[in-house]
Amino acid sequence: MMQSGAQLLVKCLEALEVKIIFGIPGAKIDAVFDALVDSPIRLILCRHEQNACFMAAAHGRLTGEPGVVLVTSGPGVANMLTGLLTATTEGDPVVAIGGNVSRRMLHKASHQAAPNVKLMEGATKSSREIYLAEEIPEIIVNAFRIAKAPRRGACFLSLPMDVSHEQTSTGIVDVGELDYSGLASEAVLKRAAAHINQAKSPVLLLGEEASQPATAKAIHDFLTAHKLPVVSTFQAAGVICKEYLDLFFGRVGLFNNQPGDKILQQADVVIAIGYDPVEYDPETWNNGDRKYIVHIDHVMSDIHLAYQTDVEVLGGVAQNLRALKPLLSDLPPMDRYKPVRKEYEDFLFNPKALLDCQGKIHPIRFIHQLHEYLDENTIVACDIGTHGMWMSRYFLSHVPHQLLISNGQQTLGVALPWAMAAKLAHPEKTVLATVGDGGFLFSATELETAVREKLHFILFVWDSGGYDMVMEQQMMKYDRKSGVDLGYYDVVKFAEAFGAKGYLLDDSRKFDAIMKQALADEGPVLVHMPVDYSDNLELFLTTDPNAGH
Repeated sequence: MMQSGAQLLVKCLEALEVKIIFGIPGAKIDAVFDALVDSPIRLILCRHEQNACFMAAAHGRLTGEPGVVLVTSGPGVANMLTGLLTATTEGDPVVAIGGNVSRRMLHKASHQAAPNVKLMEGATKSSREIYLAEEIPEIIVNAFRIAKAPRRGACFLSLPMDVSHEQTSTGIVDVGELDYSGLASEAVLKRAAAHINQAKSPVLLLGEEASQPATAKAIHDFLTAHKLPVVSTFQAAGVICKEYLDLFFGRVGLFNNQPGDKILQQADVVIAIGYDPVEYDPETWNNGDRKYIVHIDHVMSDIHLAYQTDVEVLGGVAQNLRALKPLLSDLPPMDRYKPVRKEYEDFLFNPKALLDCQGKIHPIRFIHQLHEYLDENTIVACDIGTHGMWMSRYFLSHVPHQLLISNGQQTLGVALPWAMAAKLAHPEKTVLATVGDGGFLFSATELETAVREKLHFILFVWDSGGYDMVMEQQMMKYDRKSGVDLGYYDVVKFAEAFGAKGYLLDDSRKFDAIMKQALADEGPVLVHMPVDYSDNLELFLTTDPNAGH
């Protein structure tokens, strides 16, 4: 049966079990939007292409299946760049499709023409132009395979307008079975075990890949057999469940000043599981005595002077952990870590968590109150900035992918789109989010989308009146600030202007009443929270001057 390239593309997406597409239409891609009218795929019409990519990335992180973005040519494609760069850096599978001018105009100056493939090469795992309608099935399938293959990331496809109208009788291609399991060789496993067995201070360092369900389960089994200290990057939040909390010394990232950093400093062998150096520069945490590094991942390590792997255990991470477990002898007792353990416990149970606040809310108090509403059916999306540092350090989670954090690129504006995508992926769950007053306006226009789609979540806007994280670092480096002061806006009125609910939280004693009402509300809810950042200096002390955002 003959059909257009656009119709074939949509049929391919249906065959790949795509349920949602995030996008913005335009003349160069309108044939695909027209084909979607006859498709069961749900279209989420967004307000900006960058936000559509953020939503697709969160969908990919939460479901394991690539999120799909559909936009028009020229600025439509260019606006995706930051979103796709963020997805690729942070291991979120995305397939983005952008329109382009007709083939005969590709190499000429033309309205809304752009070198799509070149634009996206640096931000994606794969970037390709579709030159023939009959190529669509194989190109779509390969994009999905590449996006899902470790290390996950974004793929981009450029679709010339005439190809979307071209008639073809080509059929759909099966994606095939993707299996990334498999064992490392016996020799490699024995060499890794020998390093660990000889260690005086072995430490587990968990990265983003550790948050995959099968890997998290294997880590739990590993810790049942072998007690050793564990630290994690921000994107590995939630991997350590409550049963193993006594082995956990916190999250590390950006700045070398945490209890977990002290554990890494003491280590003579670091067992890095699913760790990508982009999550926390090894130059920051591995700048002292020589450490043996056992790298356990699907893919080979990215070698740094500060991250030179002694053994690389490649293949299925969960399978290799299970194979490594019986090769290990009794590891050193945990007694030597008691002083750092006490420090971490004191760190978590900060007395400021119990102090009522009026006028402005202290971050520790807010996190303590918010944590009371956390259960296994809650997802928390966290934006970037000083508030993100407070959340990543103090907001405990014991479920993988429950706390969503942008770690690799530290991209402002992700929280609102992520919250929307989380609610779409898991409508049965409670979705909460936090964002600074600076980052909120990066993507605030999507509030209209959330209202239109009737997506219920609660977004807390921490108001400090500036780009505080940048300002703190400027003051430390230069003893003065530059370009960080922002103007005031009323979050409650902003919410109401879009038909959403808004509340002012300027007294911690109001928290429970606001929270209970917000949970009962329908649609998106914004909570304006003036924040007390008087203790921010503790976040940045003893930092690497080259780190941060």
